Amino acid sequence: MLRVVDVVQHYGVRPVLKDISLEIAAGQLAVIVGPNGMGKTTLLNVMAGVLTPQRGYVEYDGLRRRGSIDEETAIRRRVVFLPDHPWLPKEFTGREFLRAVGELYDVGDERLMGHVERLVEVFDLAREADWPIRSYSNGQQKKLAICSALVTEAPILLLDEPFSGGLDPAGILTLKRILRHRVERTGATVVITTPVPELVEELADSIIVVREGELLAYDTPSGLRQQTRCSGPLTEVLQRLIFPEAQAQIDRYLRES
Repeated sequence: MLRVVDVVQHYGVRPVLKDISLEIAAGQLAVIVGPNGMGKTTLLNVMAGVLTPQRGYVEYDGLRRRGSIDEETAIRRRVVFLPDHPWLPKEFTGREFLRAVGELYDVGDERLMGHVERLVEVFDLAREADWPIRSYSNGQQKKLAICSALVTEAPILLLDEPFSGGLDPAGILTLKRILRHRVERTGATVVITTPVPELVEELADSIIVVREGELLAYDTPSGLRQQTRCSGPLTEVLQRLIFPEAQAQIDRYLRES
């Protein structure tokens, strides 16, 4: 269970998160959506421990994020966070980097070597795996960063906009299938952010809608459709939730045209 309790986060005097509380059950894939600049990444950063909220806290199975050294260490063994623009060691080869990350998470040598090979194959990086990372394209670096999160075999994955940053259609499809497999077969908990909801509609067990730092809605895709009385694409459902005035203007225009 991942719990966010009464979280308030400010940048200077500007409030970014306002009394956010939610719970994500183990074995769920939750997607944080909302307009750009409205708190999606900040919320994920608080979950990841990158930011310490001015008020409130985050818990993983009763262990409080940044509660104590022992609690934080225990959480870090089980949680992997992938930011939108991660740092990569450009002098390492892709294979060296993945092995180093796996060792950091105490993945056994034999299992780690096999997993690294499967990842570079499935993400079409086998040819480049022994090249220095500095020679990778932006899309290849994105794939490698995703592989580095997956190779940890951590039961909780926090991924900031994993489908952006030059990931090609084959990489998007691969990542979707792997994330669903992790959730359904291993009981992993996955939380991702995205500004493009149609990319993740078929993935999401639940959707967290954030607008202007507030939790606007938290439900299943079908629950959000019932709430908005909209049977259309998820993009339209979220438009009705986040920008109801804009949707009313569109509807009026279409009626009068």
